[in-house]
Amino acid sequence: MAHDGATPSNTASAGPVLPDLLTLTGAALGPVGTLLEKARDVVRTTVTVDGKISGAAVEANQTAAHGLAWLATYVEALRQMQHWAEALDKDGRFGPVEQLIHQIAFGEYLWQIYGGIPMSQGEILRMQDLGLSQDDQRAMMAPEVITLCEKGNSQDARSALVALMRDQRGATMFGASGLDEELEMIRDQFRRYAMEKVEPYAHDWHLKDELIPMEVIGELSEMGVFGLTIPEEHGGFGLSKASMCVVSEELSRGYIGVGSLGTRSEIAAELIIAGGTEEQKAKWLPGLASGEILPTAVFTEPNTGSDLGSLRTRAVKDGDDYLVTGNKTWITHAARTHVMTLLARTDPQTTDYRGLSMFLAEKTPGTDEEPFPTEGMTGGEIEVLGYRGMKEYELGFDGFRVKGENLLGGVEGQGFKQLMQTFESARIQTAARAIGVAQSALDVSLQYAEDRKQFGKSLIEFPRVSGKLAMMAVEIMIARQLTYYSAREKDADRRCDLEAGMAKLLGARVAWAAADNGLQIHGGNGFALEYRISRILCDARILNIFEGAAEIQAQVIARRLLG
Repeated sequence: MAHDGATPSNTASAGPVLPDLLTLTGAALGPVGTLLEKARDVVRTTVTVDGKISGAAVEANQTAAHGLAWLATYVEALRQMQHWAEALDKDGRFGPVEQLIHQIAFGEYLWQIYGGIPMSQGEILRMQDLGLSQDDQRAMMAPEVITLCEKGNSQDARSALVALMRDQRGATMFGASGLDEELEMIRDQFRRYAMEKVEPYAHDWHLKDELIPMEVIGELSEMGVFGLTIPEEHGGFGLSKASMCVVSEELSRGYIGVGSLGTRSEIAAELIIAGGTEEQKAKWLPGLASGEILPTAVFTEPNTGSDLGSLRTRAVKDGDDYLVTGNKTWITHAARTHVMTLLARTDPQTTDYRGLSMFLAEKTPGTDEEPFPTEGMTGGEIEVLGYRGMKEYELGFDGFRVKGENLLGGVEGQGFKQLMQTFESARIQTAARAIGVAQSALDVSLQYAEDRKQFGKSLIEFPRVSGKLAMMAVEIMIARQLTYYSAREKDADRRCDLEAGMAKLLGARVAWAAADNGLQIHGGNGFALEYRISRILCDARILNIFEGAAEIQAQVIARRLLG
């Protein structure tokens, strides 16, 4: 079971936990909020031309714009950590593990804000890159911020956290999630399933580059994974996006491929719920919810990448139907699926997003011998480093027939708008997958550090090894709280593209850092294919690319902030 943080309140803390921790961290939020507003004003002035935000100016000042996105992500992450900590404290569950995680989180992220935020390994964002002077950063000189920077993420704090983690070996996670009992029951169910049916086999599937067995897909169907958030009137369970996060997190902890099986169903269902006709909802949603219909998303083209507005695949009217011609790439789980959410250009006079339409394109599921048996459609596998369990494909369409009744919403030219409506849920789910991958890196690395002996003691006894493990636990919790926040916003039916983007942006970096540090803890063995951390590293790398590459994600966040 998850650690319940039974020690009452932070005021009774001892050892490396700072006195009056929640008061300290709460007071630090004001200065970083002030810094963010100053940064937003400065960057907005820089990219404004003739009274309007200029796309060309944003591009010319890309480091500043994207840096603003990262700064805002950090500030929101700290706000959500404070929300988490205060809620636990109110319930008497803010125990030693939670206190140390919270303190280290503030100590580290405040220092990074002042000294440099890693946007990637070779790109450190400093406040002067946003156009801020030292005087502009004066707010960071608040005594609470200085105390947390100097004492929050100390060696003693990291060592104390890892000592507690060692005492709680076998816990579902380190630190209470802050979710309610029902969601934790869902977590326990899927954690048990992943431990029994996924983790023992995932590495073999990866090494042999095999598709996830249909037996697993059938079991996930029975557990309701594909209909989790589909409304009950359409055959689903009508559960929250928060429940989707928990399920995705725990299945991805077992293997990212299994955690990602529900992503395509989530996207397809969102498209149909938001943009489909009543007839399309009745036809497709029950089958998606039950897992009888497996979908795949067919959007990206070889020369467009994230620039979906320039898609060339065309759909031409042929009587009541459409004939599709063109090429798509990076199509996940394409062979075994029954329907494609297919984006194509129906207005040949357009060269941007306005001429695009979305189709529910039916196909015959393939076999290993004949993966693409449907007339007018061909495909070839793309060999990849990781994320292998569903396989990636290039697809070719040559007069591929789509029924006219399968034009989503029954109106042409709505495809891009319909797709945009799915991005919030898809990015929240991807952030949850990232948390699962990061957690799996921590799981295997903690075990290895305990078991591996060097110079007469376990690796975990060495401060730099234990420090890596401590920071994994801390950053996983930060990403987790930011992701849960975005899910709550979605469940409240509030626009949350900003929050979902932040969760995905940070979660992907946290997953990569955890996997990379985990491999470092394994040393030479981590480079050996037989060790699970080698797979986790490969799987983690994709998270910064799909569902919006980190640079695109930062661009989207920046445009919203500057809007």
